[in-house]
Amino acid sequence: MAVVAAASVAAVAAAGSGPLPDPLAHSETKPAPIEQTDLPNGLRIVSETMPEARSVTLGAWVRVGGRDEPDDLSGASHFLEHLLFKGTEERSAREIAEAVDAVGGEMNAFTAREHTAYYARLPYQQLGLGVGLLGEVLTAPALRPSDVDAERQVIVEEILMNLDSPEDRAHTLLARLLFPGHPLGRDVLGEMATVEALGRDDIDGFFRRWYRPATMVLAAAGRLDHAELVAVASNAFASLEGGALPERHAPPPAEASVVVEEDDTEQAHLCLGWRGPEVEDADRWAMAVANQVLGGGMASRLFQEVREERGLAYAVYSHPSAYSDSGCLTVYCGTAPKRAPETLRVIDAVVEDLLADGVTDGELTVASGYLEGSLLLSLEDSGGRMGRLGRDLVQRGRALSLEEQLDGIRAVTAADVHRVLRRVFEGPRVLAAVGPFHADELDLR
Repeated sequence: MAVVAAASVAAVAAAGSGPLPDPLAHSETKPAPIEQTDLPNGLRIVSETMPEARSVTLGAWVRVGGRDEPDDLSGASHFLEHLLFKGTEERSAREIAEAVDAVGGEMNAFTAREHTAYYARLPYQQLGLGVGLLGEVLTAPALRPSDVDAERQVIVEEILMNLDSPEDRAHTLLARLLFPGHPLGRDVLGEMATVEALGRDDIDGFFRRWYRPATMVLAAAGRLDHAELVAVASNAFASLEGGALPERHAPPPAEASVVVEEDDTEQAHLCLGWRGPEVEDADRWAMAVANQVLGGGMASRLFQEVREERGLAYAVYSHPSAYSDSGCLTVYCGTAPKRAPETLRVIDAVVEDLLADGVTDGELTVASGYLEGSLLLSLEDSGGRMGRLGRDLVQRGRALSLEEQLDGIRAVTAADVHRVLRRVFEGPRVLAAVGPFHADELDLR
Protein backbone atom coordinates (compact mmCIF):
# COMPACT_ATOMS: atom_id res chain seq x y z
CA MET A 1 0.00 0.00 0.00
CA ALA A 2 2.83 2.40 0.84
CA VAL A 3 4.47 1.85 -2.56
CA VAL A 4 1.20 2.51 -4.39
CA ALA A 5 0.55 5.66 -2.37
CA ALA A 6 4.06 6.99 -3.04
CA ALA A 7 3.71 6.30 -6.74
CA SER A 8 0.35 8.10 -6.81
CA VAL A 9 1.83 11.17 -5.08
CA ALA A 10 4.70 11.21 -7.56
CA ALA A 11 2.29 10.99 -10.48
CA VAL A 12 0.27 13.92 -9.18
CA ALA A 13 3.40 16.00 -8.63
CA ALA A 14 4.65 15.21 -12.13
CA ALA A 15 1.31 16.21 -13.60
CA GLY A 16 1.70 19.77 -12.36
CA SER A 17 -1.30 21.92 -11.51
CA GLY A 18 -3.48 20.93 -14.48
CA PRO A 19 -6.43 18.55 -14.27
CA LEU A 20 -5.67 14.85 -14.06
CA PRO A 21 -7.03 12.48 -16.73
CA ASP A 22 -10.38 10.83 -16.08
CA PRO A 23 -9.62 7.31 -14.79
CA LEU A 24 -12.91 6.10 -16.30
CA ALA A 25 -12.50 7.89 -19.63
CA HIS A 26 -12.15 4.59 -21.51
CA SER A 27 -14.67 2.65 -19.49
CA GLU A 28 -17.45 0.84 -21.30
CA THR A 29 -19.92 2.20 -18.71
CA LYS A 30 -21.99 5.05 -20.14
CA PRO A 31 -24.18 7.50 -18.21
CA ALA A 32 -27.74 6.29 -17.84
CA PRO A 33 -30.24 8.40 -19.77
CA ILE A 34 -32.95 10.44 -18.18
CA GLU A 35 -36.19 8.51 -18.54
CA GLN A 36 -39.72 9.89 -18.42
CA THR A 37 -43.11 8.22 -18.32
CA ASP A 38 -46.47 9.97 -18.29
CA LEU A 39 -49.16 7.98 -16.51
CA PRO A 40 -52.70 7.81 -17.97
CA ASN A 41 -53.93 10.12 -15.19
CA GLY A 42 -51.41 12.79 -16.26
CA LEU A 43 -48.74 12.37 -13.56
CA ARG A 44 -45.26 12.78 -15.03
CA ILE A 45 -42.51 10.50 -13.70
CA VAL A 46 -38.88 11.27 -14.46
CA SER A 47 -35.77 9.51 -13.23
CA GLU A 48 -32.01 9.28 -13.61
CA THR A 49 -30.18 6.11 -12.65
CA MET A 50 -26.94 6.24 -10.64
CA PRO A 51 -25.64 2.65 -10.52
CA GLU A 52 -22.83 3.60 -8.14
CA ALA A 53 -25.18 5.17 -5.57
CA ARG A 54 -26.39 3.54 -2.37
CA SER A 55 -29.34 5.89 -2.02
CA VAL A 56 -32.41 7.02 -3.88
CA THR A 57 -33.95 10.48 -3.58
CA LEU A 58 -37.59 10.96 -4.51
CA GLY A 59 -39.40 14.25 -4.93
CA ALA A 60 -43.04 15.09 -5.57
CA TRP A 61 -43.07 18.54 -7.18
CA VAL A 62 -46.25 20.57 -7.43
CA ARG A 63 -46.33 23.45 -9.92
CA VAL A 64 -48.20 25.68 -7.49
CA GLY A 65 -46.50 28.15 -5.16
CA GLY A 66 -46.87 31.47 -3.41
CA ARG A 67 -47.67 33.44 -6.56
CA ASP A 68 -50.64 31.18 -7.37
CA GLU A 69 -52.64 32.03 -4.26
CA PRO A 70 -55.41 34.65 -4.13
CA ASP A 71 -54.72 37.46 -1.70
CA ASP A 72 -57.01 36.06 0.98
CA LEU A 73 -55.24 32.67 0.84
CA SER A 74 -51.71 34.05 0.90
CA GLY A 75 -49.54 31.44 2.60
CA ALA A 76 -51.77 28.45 1.74
CA SER A 77 -49.03 26.57 -0.16
CA HIS A 78 -46.62 26.94 2.72
CA PHE A 79 -49.34 25.95 5.21
CA LEU A 80 -49.97 22.78 3.21
CA GLU A 81 -46.25 22.03 3.15
CA HIS A 82 -46.35 21.93 6.95
CA LEU A 83 -49.58 19.95 7.18
CA LEU A 84 -49.04 17.09 4.76
CA PHE A 85 -46.51 15.41 7.02
CA LYS A 86 -48.80 15.75 10.04
CA GLY A 87 -50.59 12.55 9.18
CA THR A 88 -52.80 10.77 6.67
CA GLU A 89 -55.95 8.69 6.78
CA GLU A 90 -53.79 5.63 7.51
CA ARG A 91 -50.81 6.94 9.54
CA SER A 92 -50.14 9.48 12.24
CA ALA A 93 -47.32 12.00 11.98
CA ARG A 94 -45.32 9.88 14.43
CA GLU A 95 -45.80 6.74 12.35
CA ILE A 96 -44.58 8.55 9.22
CA ALA A 97 -41.52 9.83 11.07
CA GLU A 98 -40.77 6.40 12.54
CA ALA A 99 -41.04 4.71 9.15
CA VAL A 100 -38.40 7.05 7.71
CA ASP A 101 -36.14 7.04 10.77
CA ALA A 102 -36.20 3.24 10.94
CA VAL A 103 -34.27 3.03 7.65
CA GLY A 104 -31.96 5.99 8.28
CA GLY A 105 -33.75 8.22 5.78
CA GLU A 106 -34.91 11.81 5.73
CA MET A 107 -38.13 13.45 4.58
CA ASN A 108 -38.81 17.15 4.14
CA ALA A 109 -40.44 19.81 1.99
CA PHE A 110 -40.11 23.42 0.87
CA THR A 111 -42.26 26.11 -0.72
CA ALA A 112 -41.15 28.52 -3.45
CA ARG A 113 -42.93 31.21 -5.42
CA GLU A 114 -43.80 28.92 -8.33
CA HIS A 115 -43.73 25.40 -6.88
CA THR A 116 -43.84 23.29 -3.74
CA ALA A 117 -41.73 20.15 -3.30
CA TYR A 118 -41.93 17.15 -0.97
CA TYR A 119 -38.95 14.81 -0.93
CA ALA A 120 -37.43 11.76 0.72
CA ARG A 121 -33.89 10.36 0.66
CA LEU A 122 -33.57 6.70 1.56
CA PRO A 123 -31.36 3.64 1.08
CA TYR A 124 -32.05 2.44 -2.45
CA GLN A 125 -33.68 -0.77 -1.20
CA GLN A 126 -36.44 1.42 0.31
CA LEU A 127 -37.70 2.85 -2.99
CA GLY A 128 -41.16 1.36 -2.41
CA LEU A 129 -41.39 2.83 1.08
CA GLY A 130 -40.44 6.30 -0.14
CA VAL A 131 -42.85 6.36 -3.07
CA GLY A 132 -45.60 4.92 -0.88
CA LEU A 133 -45.17 7.59 1.80
CA LEU A 134 -45.08 10.44 -0.72
CA GLY A 135 -48.12 9.06 -2.47
CA GLU A 136 -49.97 8.75 0.82
CA VAL A 137 -49.31 12.29 2.07
CA LEU A 138 -50.07 13.79 -1.35
CA THR A 139 -53.31 11.91 -1.96
CA ALA A 140 -54.85 11.34 1.47
CA PRO A 141 -53.66 13.88 4.03
CA ALA A 142 -55.78 13.97 7.18
CA LEU A 143 -55.78 17.78 7.54
CA ARG A 144 -57.25 17.47 11.01
CA PRO A 145 -58.57 20.73 12.50
CA SER A 146 -56.39 20.22 15.58
CA ASP A 147 -53.29 19.85 13.38
CA VAL A 148 -54.24 22.98 11.43
CA ASP A 149 -54.47 25.01 14.64
CA ALA A 150 -51.21 23.60 16.03
CA GLU A 151 -49.27 24.15 12.82
CA ARG A 152 -50.68 27.65 12.47
CA GLN A 153 -48.79 28.57 15.63
CA VAL A 154 -45.59 27.07 14.20
CA ILE A 155 -45.97 29.16 11.04
CA VAL A 156 -46.67 32.31 13.06
CA GLU A 157 -43.40 31.67 14.90
CA GLU A 158 -41.66 31.23 11.55
CA ILE A 159 -43.02 34.58 10.35
CA LEU A 160 -41.90 36.23 13.60
CA MET A 161 -38.45 34.68 13.19
CA ASN A 162 -38.27 36.19 9.70
CA LEU A 163 -39.26 39.57 11.11
CA ASP A 164 -36.46 39.26 13.67
CA SER A 165 -33.89 38.79 10.89
CA PRO A 166 -33.04 42.16 9.32
CA GLU A 167 -31.35 40.46 6.35
CA ASP A 168 -34.54 38.50 5.61
CA ARG A 169 -36.64 41.64 6.01
CA ALA A 170 -34.45 43.51 3.54
CA HIS A 171 -34.99 40.76 0.96
CA THR A 172 -38.74 40.76 1.65
CA LEU A 173 -38.93 44.52 1.15
CA LEU A 174 -36.89 44.27 -2.04
CA ALA A 175 -39.27 41.71 -3.57
CA ARG A 176 -42.20 44.06 -2.97
CA LEU A 177 -40.36 46.84 -4.78
CA LEU A 178 -39.28 44.64 -7.70
CA PHE A 179 -42.78 43.22 -8.24
CA PRO A 180 -45.12 45.93 -6.93
CA GLY A 181 -48.70 44.82 -6.35
CA HIS A 182 -47.95 41.38 -7.80
CA PRO A 183 -47.94 37.93 -6.14
CA LEU A 184 -44.25 37.48 -7.00
CA GLY A 185 -43.56 40.28 -4.54
CA ARG A 186 -45.22 38.46 -1.62
CA ASP A 187 -43.41 36.33 0.93
CA VAL A 188 -44.26 32.64 0.50
CA LEU A 189 -44.80 32.38 4.25
CA GLY A 190 -47.91 34.51 3.85
CA GLU A 191 -49.03 37.52 5.81
CA MET A 192 -49.71 37.22 9.53
CA ALA A 193 -53.36 38.18 9.02
CA THR A 194 -54.02 35.61 6.28
CA VAL A 195 -52.23 32.78 8.11
CA GLU A 196 -54.25 33.47 11.24
CA ALA A 197 -57.47 33.56 9.22
CA LEU A 198 -56.95 30.40 7.13
CA GLY A 199 -59.33 27.65 8.21
CA ARG A 200 -59.21 23.91 7.68
CA ASP A 201 -61.77 24.10 4.86
CA ASP A 202 -59.80 26.84 3.08
CA ILE A 203 -56.67 24.73 3.08
CA ASP A 204 -58.51 21.56 2.10
CA GLY A 205 -60.16 23.38 -0.81
CA PHE A 206 -56.80 24.69 -2.00
CA PHE A 207 -55.34 21.19 -1.78
CA ARG A 208 -58.18 19.52 -3.67
CA ARG A 209 -58.08 22.11 -6.44
CA TRP A 210 -54.37 22.16 -7.15
CA TYR A 211 -52.82 18.89 -5.96
CA ARG A 212 -53.73 16.98 -9.11
CA PRO A 213 -51.72 15.10 -11.76
CA ALA A 214 -51.79 18.08 -14.14
CA THR A 215 -49.62 20.06 -11.72
CA MET A 216 -47.47 17.23 -10.33
CA VAL A 217 -44.13 15.64 -11.19
CA LEU A 218 -42.52 12.67 -9.43
CA ALA A 219 -38.75 12.93 -9.84
CA ALA A 220 -36.22 10.34 -8.68
CA ALA A 221 -32.48 9.79 -8.85
CA GLY A 222 -30.17 7.16 -7.45
CA ARG A 223 -29.81 3.41 -7.67
CA LEU A 224 -33.17 2.56 -9.18
CA ASP A 225 -34.98 0.91 -12.05
CA HIS A 226 -37.29 3.25 -13.94
CA ALA A 227 -39.84 0.56 -14.73
CA GLU A 228 -40.04 -0.40 -11.06
CA LEU A 229 -40.45 3.26 -10.09
CA VAL A 230 -43.33 3.64 -12.56
CA ALA A 231 -45.03 0.49 -11.29
CA VAL A 232 -44.84 1.57 -7.64
CA ALA A 233 -45.89 5.15 -8.40
CA SER A 234 -48.83 4.02 -10.54
CA ASN A 235 -50.27 2.34 -7.47
CA ALA A 236 -49.32 5.06 -4.95
CA PHE A 237 -50.86 7.90 -6.98
CA ALA A 238 -53.71 5.95 -8.57
CA SER A 239 -56.44 7.94 -6.81
CA LEU A 240 -55.39 11.25 -8.41
CA GLU A 241 -57.02 12.50 -11.57
CA GLY A 242 -57.48 15.62 -13.67
CA GLY A 243 -56.54 19.11 -12.68
CA ALA A 244 -55.24 22.17 -14.51
CA LEU A 245 -52.29 24.50 -14.27
CA PRO A 246 -52.86 27.82 -12.49
CA GLU A 247 -53.29 30.85 -14.72
CA ARG A 248 -50.46 33.34 -14.30
CA HIS A 249 -50.08 36.98 -15.29
CA ALA A 250 -46.75 38.69 -15.79
CA PRO A 251 -45.87 41.46 -13.31
CA PRO A 252 -46.03 45.10 -14.37
CA PRO A 253 -42.76 46.95 -15.03
CA ALA A 254 -40.73 47.92 -11.98
CA GLU A 255 -39.93 51.54 -11.20
CA ALA A 256 -36.85 52.98 -9.52
CA SER A 257 -37.68 53.18 -5.83
CA VAL A 258 -36.21 53.13 -2.33
CA VAL A 259 -37.56 51.95 0.99
CA VAL A 260 -35.75 52.31 4.31
CA GLU A 261 -36.95 50.54 7.42
CA GLU A 262 -35.49 52.03 10.57
CA ASP A 263 -34.41 49.41 13.11
CA ASP A 264 -31.98 49.35 15.99
CA THR A 265 -29.60 46.85 14.40
CA GLU A 266 -25.82 46.55 14.64
CA GLN A 267 -25.51 46.42 10.85
CA ALA A 268 -27.04 48.17 7.88
CA HIS A 269 -28.62 45.58 5.58
CA LEU A 270 -28.70 46.72 1.97
CA CYS A 271 -30.53 44.99 -0.88
CA LEU A 272 -30.36 46.29 -4.44
CA GLY A 273 -32.35 44.79 -7.28
CA TRP A 274 -33.01 44.93 -11.00
CA ARG A 275 -35.38 42.98 -13.22
CA GLY A 276 -33.73 40.12 -15.09
CA PRO A 277 -34.38 37.30 -17.59
CA GLU A 278 -37.13 34.73 -17.11
CA VAL A 279 -36.42 31.02 -16.76
CA GLU A 280 -36.44 30.14 -20.49
CA ASP A 281 -34.96 33.40 -21.74
CA ALA A 282 -32.21 33.11 -24.35
CA ASP A 283 -29.96 35.17 -22.06
CA ARG A 284 -30.29 32.83 -19.06
CA TRP A 285 -26.82 31.29 -19.46
CA ALA A 286 -25.22 34.69 -19.95
CA MET A 287 -27.06 35.91 -16.84
CA ALA A 288 -25.59 33.08 -14.80
CA VAL A 289 -22.07 33.96 -15.94
CA ALA A 290 -22.66 37.70 -15.40
CA ASN A 291 -23.85 37.06 -11.85
CA GLN A 292 -20.80 34.93 -11.08
CA VAL A 293 -18.55 37.78 -12.17
CA LEU A 294 -20.55 40.36 -10.24
CA GLY A 295 -21.02 38.67 -6.87
CA GLY A 296 -21.37 34.93 -7.18
CA GLY A 297 -18.18 33.86 -5.43
CA MET A 298 -14.91 34.84 -3.80
CA ALA A 299 -13.35 35.80 -7.14
CA SER A 300 -16.27 38.12 -7.98
CA ARG A 301 -15.85 41.88 -8.30
CA LEU A 302 -18.12 42.66 -5.37
CA PHE A 303 -16.36 40.26 -3.00
CA GLN A 304 -12.92 41.45 -4.03
CA GLU A 305 -13.74 45.17 -3.99
CA VAL A 306 -16.17 45.45 -1.07
CA ARG A 307 -14.67 42.87 1.29
CA GLU A 308 -11.09 42.10 0.31
CA GLU A 309 -9.89 45.53 -0.84
CA ARG A 310 -11.92 47.88 1.36
CA GLY A 311 -13.03 45.74 4.30
CA LEU A 312 -16.52 47.21 4.16
CA ALA A 313 -18.44 43.99 4.80
CA TYR A 314 -18.26 40.40 5.87
CA ALA A 315 -21.21 39.31 3.68
CA VAL A 316 -21.67 40.58 0.13
CA TYR A 317 -23.12 38.62 -2.76
CA SER A 318 -25.40 38.69 -5.77
CA HIS A 319 -28.02 36.21 -6.88
CA PRO A 320 -30.30 35.84 -9.95
CA SER A 321 -33.87 34.51 -9.68
CA ALA A 322 -35.82 33.35 -12.74
CA TYR A 323 -39.57 32.77 -12.95
CA SER A 324 -41.89 31.64 -15.72
CA ASP A 325 -42.55 35.17 -16.95
CA SER A 326 -40.02 37.42 -15.19
CA GLY A 327 -36.83 37.44 -13.17
CA CYS A 328 -34.51 39.60 -11.12
CA LEU A 329 -30.92 40.13 -10.02
CA THR A 330 -30.27 40.92 -6.36
CA VAL A 331 -27.22 42.32 -4.58
CA TYR A 332 -27.01 42.07 -0.78
CA CYS A 333 -24.48 43.58 1.60
CA GLY A 334 -24.34 43.91 5.39
CA THR A 335 -22.12 46.70 6.66
CA ALA A 336 -21.61 49.11 9.57
CA PRO A 337 -24.36 51.77 9.51
CA LYS A 338 -21.89 54.65 9.27
CA ARG A 339 -20.29 53.00 6.25
CA ALA A 340 -23.53 52.31 4.40
CA PRO A 341 -23.27 55.38 2.11
CA GLU A 342 -19.71 54.46 1.13
CA THR A 343 -20.69 50.83 0.55
CA LEU A 344 -23.54 51.86 -1.74
CA ARG A 345 -21.18 54.07 -3.74
CA VAL A 346 -18.71 51.20 -4.14
CA ILE A 347 -21.44 48.79 -5.26
CA ASP A 348 -22.72 51.35 -7.76
CA ALA A 349 -19.18 51.88 -9.06
CA VAL A 350 -18.70 48.13 -9.60
CA VAL A 351 -22.00 48.01 -11.50
CA GLU A 352 -21.07 51.06 -13.59
CA ASP A 353 -17.70 49.58 -14.52
CA LEU A 354 -19.31 46.35 -15.65
CA LEU A 355 -21.93 48.27 -17.58
CA ALA A 356 -19.29 50.39 -19.31
CA ASP A 357 -16.61 47.81 -20.09
CA GLY A 358 -18.13 44.36 -19.70
CA VAL A 359 -16.09 41.43 -18.39
CA THR A 360 -12.53 40.43 -19.15
CA ASP A 361 -11.58 37.18 -20.84
CA GLY A 362 -10.06 36.03 -17.56
CA GLU A 363 -13.27 36.73 -15.63
CA LEU A 364 -15.27 34.88 -18.28
CA THR A 365 -12.99 31.83 -17.95
CA VAL A 366 -13.20 31.78 -14.14
CA ALA A 367 -16.97 32.31 -14.01
CA SER A 368 -17.77 29.73 -16.70
CA GLY A 369 -15.39 27.26 -15.09
CA TYR A 370 -17.06 27.69 -11.73
CA LEU A 371 -20.54 27.11 -13.15
CA GLU A 372 -19.44 24.06 -15.08
CA GLY A 373 -17.51 22.60 -12.15
CA SER A 374 -20.26 23.16 -9.60
CA LEU A 375 -22.77 21.56 -11.95
CA LEU A 376 -20.58 18.48 -12.32
CA LEU A 377 -19.99 18.24 -8.57
CA SER A 378 -23.73 18.40 -7.90
CA LEU A 379 -24.16 15.21 -9.92
CA GLU A 380 -22.41 13.15 -7.24
CA ASP A 381 -25.46 13.41 -4.97
CA SER A 382 -28.80 11.74 -5.70
CA GLY A 383 -30.59 14.69 -4.10
CA GLY A 384 -28.88 17.14 -6.45
CA ARG A 385 -29.86 15.13 -9.50
CA MET A 386 -33.44 14.67 -8.32
CA GLY A 387 -33.76 18.39 -7.65
CA ARG A 388 -32.45 19.27 -11.10
CA LEU A 389 -35.00 16.96 -12.76
CA GLY A 390 -37.92 18.15 -10.65
CA ARG A 391 -37.19 21.85 -11.12
CA ASP A 392 -36.73 21.43 -14.86
CA LEU A 393 -40.08 19.73 -15.34
CA VAL A 394 -42.13 22.13 -13.21
CA GLN A 395 -40.34 25.20 -14.58
CA ARG A 396 -39.72 24.24 -18.21
CA GLY A 397 -41.90 21.22 -18.84
CA ARG A 398 -38.85 19.18 -19.85
CA ALA A 399 -35.67 17.79 -18.35
CA LEU A 400 -32.43 19.34 -19.56
CA SER A 401 -29.62 16.94 -20.26
CA LEU A 402 -26.20 17.52 -18.74
CA GLU A 403 -24.82 18.15 -22.22
CA GLU A 404 -27.41 20.86 -22.92
CA GLN A 405 -26.52 22.66 -19.69
CA LEU A 406 -22.78 22.42 -20.28
CA ASP A 407 -23.16 23.56 -23.88
CA GLY A 408 -25.21 26.53 -22.70
CA ILE A 409 -22.51 27.61 -20.24
CA ARG A 410 -19.62 27.02 -22.65
CA ALA A 411 -21.28 28.96 -25.47
CA VAL A 412 -21.44 32.22 -23.49
CA THR A 413 -19.09 34.91 -24.81
CA ALA A 414 -17.90 38.15 -23.27
CA ALA A 415 -20.20 39.97 -25.70
CA ASP A 416 -23.16 37.91 -24.46
CA VAL A 417 -22.37 38.84 -20.86
CA HIS A 418 -22.02 42.52 -21.72
CA ARG A 419 -25.36 42.44 -23.55
CA VAL A 420 -27.24 40.94 -20.60
CA LEU A 421 -25.51 43.33 -18.18
CA ARG A 422 -26.75 46.29 -20.22
CA ARG A 423 -30.20 44.76 -20.43
CA VAL A 424 -30.39 44.38 -16.64
CA PHE A 425 -28.49 47.40 -15.31
CA GLU A 426 -29.99 49.92 -17.71
CA GLY A 427 -33.39 49.10 -16.20
CA PRO A 428 -34.76 50.62 -12.98
CA ARG A 429 -32.84 49.95 -9.78
CA VAL A 430 -34.65 49.43 -6.48
CA LEU A 431 -33.12 49.57 -3.03
CA ALA A 432 -34.33 48.22 0.30
CA ALA A 433 -32.38 49.07 3.47
CA VAL A 434 -32.89 48.00 7.07
CA GLY A 435 -30.84 49.64 9.81
CA PRO A 436 -30.53 52.39 12.43
CA PHE A 437 -30.92 55.35 10.10
CA HIS A 438 -33.36 57.46 8.10
CA ALA A 439 -33.50 57.61 4.32
CA ASP A 440 -31.97 61.10 4.29
CA GLU A 441 -28.89 59.78 6.10
CA LEU A 442 -27.97 57.59 3.14
CA ASP A 443 -26.59 58.71 -0.17
CA LEU A 444 -29.49 57.23 -2.14
CA ARG A 445 -29.49 57.68 -5.88
